[in-house]
Amino acid sequence: MKIGLVCPYSFDVPGGVQSHVRDLAVELRGRGNDVEIFAPASTQPGIEGFHSAGSAVRVPYNGSVARLCFGPLARSRTRAWLAQGNFDVVHIHEPLIPSVSLLALAAAECPVVATFHLANELSYAYVASVPFLTRLSEKITARIAVSAEARRTLVTHHGGDAVIIPNGVAVADFAAEPRPAWQATPERPVFAFLGRLDEERKGLPILAGAIEAVLAACPGARFLIAGRGEVPDSLGLARYGDAVELLGPVSDEEKAQLLAGATAYIAPQTGGESFGIVLVEAMAAGTLTVASNIPAFAAVLDSGRAGRLFNPGDSGDLARVLIETLEHPDQRDDLAARGRSRSAMYDWGRVGDEIVAVYDTVATMNRAGGGELATGAVDEAESSEHE
Repeated sequence: MKIGLVCPYSFDVPGGVQSHVRDLAVELRGRGNDVEIFAPASTQPGIEGFHSAGSAVRVPYNGSVARLCFGPLARSRTRAWLAQGNFDVVHIHEPLIPSVSLLALAAAECPVVATFHLANELSYAYVASVPFLTRLSEKITARIAVSAEARRTLVTHHGGDAVIIPNGVAVADFAAEPRPAWQATPERPVFAFLGRLDEERKGLPILAGAIEAVLAACPGARFLIAGRGEVPDSLGLARYGDAVELLGPVSDEEKAQLLAGATAYIAPQTGGESFGIVLVEAMAAGTLTVASNIPAFAAVLDSGRAGRLFNPGDSGDLARVLIETLEHPDQRDDLAARGRSRSAMYDWGRVGDEIVAVYDTVATMNRAGGGELATGAVDEAESSEHE
């Protein structure tokens, strides 16, 4: 099958959607498909089959900064890529975002599969007030949402429905050997954080507010903080000395080493999350995940049966949970084992099967002259445990 994958966000900067598209391409090629990726980028990212739509501009969006690509040149390049590709299916991620994804939806003449990633009350509110976008969305043959939260956002603000297929993780890649300098010991437990450091909703201020209480209970504890961006001086992390180490951006290999050696991975995001792929990666590494109790994270952690949850935005409650993980190592190990077992449901082998099944259904419908994939056609897939 010839498949075109479209991502609205620039590959110049790492992100969850970009990683999902990249890894999906690898999975699909491994199954014998011919796959191309189309996305913004100022330089070639060294990814097989990648085609750049051009440079992106920074746009504040969903509590973050999105790097999007729109305009006459991007439109021309999008049309040329589609015309030359002769695709059996075009799989557009976030098709209603004003970037090359929307341009691809407008220009596509082959069957379109769309994946919706966002979970935000206002993310798609604009769609209802823009009839043009509503008409374009009717070109979508099949819709996928990466979580129940992403599906709820889509249904609330746009209507229609979507089959839930989560983001995929190469689970085996996280069975890594810890880096000795980052590995926890009984005397020096390690709590890891990964995220954009200067983006408030990623929760670094919440973690910072818990450090003092954790160190009072366990003076040897270490906090290893990885990610892009500048740490605000107002967080006062310097006062903790070597108990807090800023690692900066880490590679995929380093991320796996960090997670594998940690006592727990901390996900203190305050909201605006549709999934939580790093939670799954930590679970795959066999590490306890401690996450804020927002809907998307609670779903990944099976409502606390495969990890620990704390009250969103509450540094005191986070500190309490972290201290309890140190006081009860048997419970911590049991939850980590449950998390590792649960991570298998997000492995690319399983996720890839479900996505390919959607492609096959869409391609069959196209040959038969069918229209949009009805929600009833995806009930069986949705009944698999992704809620």
